[in-house]
Amino acid sequence: MHKFPSQDKIVDSVIKGITIAKENYTNWTSDELFLSYGPPKFLTIHVSQEIAKLQNAPEIFIDATIADILRCSLPKRDAVKWFMKEHNIVQDVVCLTLDERFEHKGDNDSISKVIMSIRNGVRNAQIEYKNDIHKMCKLLQRDKADESSLDYAIFAFFLDISNTARKKSEKRLEEIIEAFDEIVYSYKNLKSSFKGGDIKKIENIGEWCVGCYIIEPTI
Repeated sequence: MHKFPSQDKIVDSVIKGITIAKENYTNWTSDELFLSYGPPKFLTIHVSQEIAKLQNAPEIFIDATIADILRCSLPKRDAVKWFMKEHNIVQDVVCLTLDERFEHKGDNDSISKVIMSIRNGVRNAQIEYKNDIHKMCKLLQRDKADESSLDYAIFAFFLDISNTARKKSEKRLEEIIEAFDEIVYSYKNLKSSFKGGDIKKIENIGEWCVGCYIIEPTI
């Protein structure tokens, strides 16, 4: 059995990574709020750096393909095409994938454990975010625990709004979680939870928060 960080440690690292990204962006740009204007992969890189600091840190892959993830998570590595067809999954990439870390005997013995979508500037449950949830649910759903090595998925995000926004962060979070829950519970043997959501207010400017929506099998 290979050692792998606990879910709590991974989620805490994700939240810390995005929070540090916010701090760095503020320092570098003097923009106190809108990290959502940051460059592509800005959050992903910071999250990866924090996860890499963990004891028994996992292997970290940015933009791994769904086919590769399935190849490293299904019991039979030649079942990828069947699985994708059976669950109506199209080829795509997943923002961040965590694999068990061990000495490999070849180039085809990786074991994928966690998948993540990391999104910046999330303010409502847009269709592209819902599609991320659908994609992760399709990869996680199963009838038996040993049908996949994937333990859970995380939709991690940064939310920021100006003080002129009609709808405040607390209400937006409620609506995002509700929309995601509706998707998750339309799949078999899956459950969800949420961590984060601590809203920070900047006087006369706006507010922001970091959230992790977690999806995992119930069996």
